Amino acid sequence: MPNWHDLNAEIQKIRQIGQMHHMTAFDQVRRNALKVLHDLTGRNVIVYYSGWLQKMDLQRSHGRDFSIHDGDKNGFMAVIHRLDRSRGLDLLMHTPGGDLAATESLVDYLHAKFTDIRVVVPQIAMSAGTMVACASNRILMGDQSSIGPIDPQIFGMPAHGILEEFAQAGREISKDASRIPLWQPIIAKYDPTLIGECMKATVMSQEMVANWLEQRMFQGLSTRSAKARAKKIVRELGDHALTKSHARHISKQKATALGLVVESLEAPGNEDLQDAVLTVHHACVHTLSSTPALKIIENHDGVAFIEQAMVQAPG
Repeated sequence: MPNWHDLNAEIQKIRQIGQMHHMTAFDQVRRNALKVLHDLTGRNVIVYYSGWLQKMDLQRSHGRDFSIHDGDKNGFMAVIHRLDRSRGLDLLMHTPGGDLAATESLVDYLHAKFTDIRVVVPQIAMSAGTMVACASNRILMGDQSSIGPIDPQIFGMPAHGILEEFAQAGREISKDASRIPLWQPIIAKYDPTLIGECMKATVMSQEMVANWLEQRMFQGLSTRSAKARAKKIVRELGDHALTKSHARHISKQKATALGLVVESLEAPGNEDLQDAVLTVHHACVHTLSSTPALKIIENHDGVAFIEQAMVQAPG
């Protein structure tokens, strides 16, 4: 398998010998890797890669661009157009998550286009990225891969945590009114409608994931078994009191123990698949690290929708 340094050497070689034509060296190496993965599996391959880890200095000015948002639909429409959808889809995801409504809309679109979706997590698919993974037929993970909790965030704060804090305040004040001055400045920092928004977001995220699990990942089970299994997973992934932190990383082993349908990159016979997936991953990360690209949505035919950072020149 070409590792990080091997791919970097290949990129530099292409640059030096001038074989880029209309593509950059990063594009050429990345698209070669995607083609190899497609030829190996015979399936459609799409990458959805965010550069939030590579461009942390741009989080303040471009934070939304790194996340799942409604604009991503245009990218998926472009890369899905003209694909043979009967071949199924391998969706390689690397994302911190994003907007709840945009995630629902994206999943609905993917479900309308493909009956067989495998989400591949080469490194990290957190929050809404985990929700998309739960909307697939199965998840492919390696020993280095992580998904995360699905509890929604409101203004960067866990909705479930806010609800817990209000509930705790109510319990303490009902028992001892002298606690009011202690809780007053804490509660005052929240908008009046925040509790309602937190409740709706929490219910919405859990209902969405439960329905997706029943419809896709557990479609071969009886209705009763599918509902019970989905309910358990949603509770484990969606309850902030259990996960403790929205940033908590859930490994391949833990995801399997939760009851998700997880395939292992390290399974016997998957050596070539593991090499191909990780080569695509490293190629995408090289692009995000060394070019203005913030996000890459691209298929195995080289059709790409790439968001770039627009940096103003000093005036």
